[in-house]
Amino acid sequence: MYAAVMVLSALVVITGITVMSAGHAYADLQTPQIIPINDEISLQKTETTLSIPSDNKLPWGAVSGPTSDHLPDYPVIIQFYKGDVPVHIAQVDANSDGSYEYVFRVQTLDSTTNQLVHIFEGNYSVVVFKVIPAPTDYAGIVTGIMV
Repeated sequence: MYAAVMVLSALVVITGITVMSAGHAYADLQTPQIIPINDEISLQKTETTLSIPSDNKLPWGAVSGPTSDHLPDYPVIIQFYKGDVPVHIAQVDANSDGSYEYVFRVQTLDSTTNQLVHIFEGNYSVVVFKVIPAPTDYAGIVTGIMV
């Protein structure tokens, strides 16, 4: 499944439609992995590749998505990696409808030079972790992963 990070108003948002044009960031969502924690809960891990072009014009980005099976009382964890190096980690609560959104700066203005500074530019791996009820069907569950 492919997804895109589309520029909407002042946001770059992960969505379910691919849009890859100049000035837009995009992402490729991969199939989530289910990692058992115990008999009651599991961790859902979804990885995506986020690409933010150097000609991006908007200062904000956002990672958002549905969490229909997310358990309340557990935050959604979002990790950004440049190569193998973690560069940003966020923790957000899911909304009452199960969705989540994390808004972050993509660029900022250096007050001493009045120049735009690109905080995020290029390709990143984004990993989203959600706590979900333990599945009753264990086919396809990843085991042996340390988180």
